[in-house]
Amino acid sequence: MTTAPERSVPQPVFTDAEAGHKVFPDSLSRRYNYYTPQKRKQTHYEDVTVEVQPDPRHYLSQGWLYGFADGTGGYPLEWTALKAWGSDRPVPERFAGSGGAGYEWPAHGWHEFRDPNEEWELTMYRYNSNVVRQVNQNIDAAKQSKAFEQWNRNWIQFVAQHVGAWMHVDHGLGLYLFANANRRAPTNMHNNAIAVNSMHRIRSAQDLALYNLTLSEEIEGFDGSAHVETWNSDPVWQGTRTVAEQLTGIDDWCEAIFAANVIFEPLVGELFRSNLVQQAAPGNGDFITPTVMGAEEYDYAERDLRYTKAMFDLLVNDKEFSEHNKLIINGWLETWVPRCIAAARTMQPLWSQPDAKPPRFEDALDRSKSRFGGILAGLGLPTPKELAQ
Repeated sequence: MTTAPERSVPQPVFTDAEAGHKVFPDSLSRRYNYYTPQKRKQTHYEDVTVEVQPDPRHYLSQGWLYGFADGTGGYPLEWTALKAWGSDRPVPERFAGSGGAGYEWPAHGWHEFRDPNEEWELTMYRYNSNVVRQVNQNIDAAKQSKAFEQWNRNWIQFVAQHVGAWMHVDHGLGLYLFANANRRAPTNMHNNAIAVNSMHRIRSAQDLALYNLTLSEEIEGFDGSAHVETWNSDPVWQGTRTVAEQLTGIDDWCEAIFAANVIFEPLVGELFRSNLVQQAAPGNGDFITPTVMGAEEYDYAERDLRYTKAMFDLLVNDKEFSEHNKLIINGWLETWVPRCIAAARTMQPLWSQPDAKPPRFEDALDRSKSRFGGILAGLGLPTPKELAQ
């Protein structure tokens, strides 16, 4: 029997230089500790969101790593007229050997914001996929039960023209207002919340577009292109179209979020979705459209407005710039409230078009005004006199 020869294998030698050998005070910690959690314990949302977008006032010892052609670097705080405490402190001077010296965290008040929805990539995908799945199941059930055959002819035309027209609002605001504001906001906590808001609007536009295609297949004579001419030319939509296009042209990212979520949505968006479509549809034999529009209503009322109120509550109560911020916001109210009220009143003829009428337009507008006033009161802001228009 032959014995296998022994092989000489070099034995590992530990020199205490290998990674992970050195013991630090937090070596055994299972939590990040580079930020102060909002509550007693850190949350998973905070671990994957806070400080993901760096700040030269805190960590970037060499300043911004990237910039624009005009020399502007990173995410300038000047991209909004509003301020959070510490914003006016100079960026720490950087030079050879300066190290990472900066301000204690948080470097300024913008970093205090936390999205109460605790949205990040995983939650965004889960939520939107669940909404799309539910909407599709509702539509499939309606197709199987021949529910579209119960619609009266006037309502078919109303959905083709006017419900379809709302997808243009969603697409425009989602792609050109919220997506733009997401890039300009100074912290990743803001970026995530606003990006999710953008996806909500884009998904809602997609929901309506796909619904429009389904109706074109299921209902004889349904004009799937009617919404285009309605959006472009129908007088009742030109006020809303004008304001929506003006909103997408706002340069100040905070003004864009405030004007869209605090002013436009309750005075125009909810007025149309909740106080017209949701109210009129059942009486006209339609129990499907409210489920499609209702998904967007939930997006706004329970999620997008929620983070918006948390964001602006910090700013109107800022320990350094409260009065400055309130003055700026009051100017935004003076600008956008009259525009939104005018757009809402331009839509009044829509209330008389369905055979089964929704509650009176003036009652619906009063509810929207009350809703808007309640949002302002919750932020400690006065009701503008322009609301009386």
